[in-house]
Amino acid sequence: MNIQDIILSKRNGNEMSEAEIEFVVKGISNASIPDYQTAAWAMAVYFRGMTERETNSLALAMAYSGEVMDLSEIAGIKVDKHSTGGVGDKTTLVVIPLAAAAGVPAAKMSGRGLGHTGGTIDKFESIPGFQVERSYRQFVDQVNMIKASVVSQTGNLVPADKKLYAIRDVTATVDSIPLIASSIMSKKLAAGAQGIVLDVKVGSGAFMKNEAEALDLAKTMVNIGRGAGREVVALLTDMSQPLGETVGNALEVKEAIDLLQGRGSADLKELSVMLTAYMLILAGQCSTLEQASGRVRNILDSGAGFDKFCELVSFQEGRLDFTLPLYGLPAASLQTEVKSQEEGYVQELDALGVGRTAMLLGAGREKIGDKIDYSVGIQVLRKKGDYVKEGDVLAIIHANDVELIPGAEKQLLACYNLSGEKPMLQPLIIQTIK
Repeated sequence: MNIQDIILSKRNGNEMSEAEIEFVVKGISNASIPDYQTAAWAMAVYFRGMTERETNSLALAMAYSGEVMDLSEIAGIKVDKHSTGGVGDKTTLVVIPLAAAAGVPAAKMSGRGLGHTGGTIDKFESIPGFQVERSYRQFVDQVNMIKASVVSQTGNLVPADKKLYAIRDVTATVDSIPLIASSIMSKKLAAGAQGIVLDVKVGSGAFMKNEAEALDLAKTMVNIGRGAGREVVALLTDMSQPLGETVGNALEVKEAIDLLQGRGSADLKELSVMLTAYMLILAGQCSTLEQASGRVRNILDSGAGFDKFCELVSFQEGRLDFTLPLYGLPAASLQTEVKSQEEGYVQELDALGVGRTAMLLGAGREKIGDKIDYSVGIQVLRKKGDYVKEGDVLAIIHANDVELIPGAEKQLLACYNLSGEKPMLQPLIIQTIK
């Protein structure tokens, strides 16, 4: 088999065979295919697309290009949850303890984030002492004991995807739905869960900016999972404004803890409850969404989810002090109120702009290896549909560098679009794909 012939065939719009896909994935993994030919193949896929069979085959081949987690030692039906990423998206911190409190084994492997804020692992690492590096034995034993563990991905999980993504990132081939879907699902398949709940974001703060593309991505990922014998549900959710009230690692952890104690924003609660409810359905614990969501709300209201979160933190050596205002999480030294300069309804709140402001303060990383400041970020006090007067506080900047505050304030003000007319609010959960 010859990579040049495969590139030519795909460039001409032909469907790749399973053997050709396996050849390409193996060649990417072991570097027998040079980066420039991998880039050429990715560009051919970008322009010509892939059939459903090709996309499924690519996801499976990448999933098995390295280590595959065997979760058979964990009792029960293992269900994972994945978000395509957004601004203020801290649902994992709420969903995992709620699912575990319901008896669903939540064996979660996550990554560190690139972009405006950290990923799930960065958020957990903002808890003093929290250990995300665990051995397989520790991981499995913990899930069997308390039904929950959140750890960083192993270094040899889906190596083909790591190399291919790095090439896509510098060759303008990232936004190809077959490549995005196979990248995400290869990691989910390799992580070993039997059920997968996908939160596919759409809007200014999401990777997918329009609903049609997000729906296409969601359907593609559901098809890949089903083709691999997994139970999969995808929720298409709005990310035109930040989720919840905070953007930044420690701030988001505090918000998640507050929600688990019965406080917090309505949108974060709604989405967390629905994601957990679908996890219960995929785990075979409930048969209807009404039954599942009712059970999750009861767990949340009873405080059982909060207790499970504390247990998870304790098992992974984290330290929190609930007698303190920020529970012992790192706190920024400076807080600055951003006040409205006009009066009216918040017509739009640019999620991406808020995320970029948090990154300016140090909450995210531009490249792998960059150091994150866990304490900094944004508190969003006014959101779409809220009426504000001149001088009302729109947001609070949490910073450690006074020189960054004027620029952050200017960026935040630009994120708000006010008008005299109350806007129509988009539903948070736009569609469910089963």
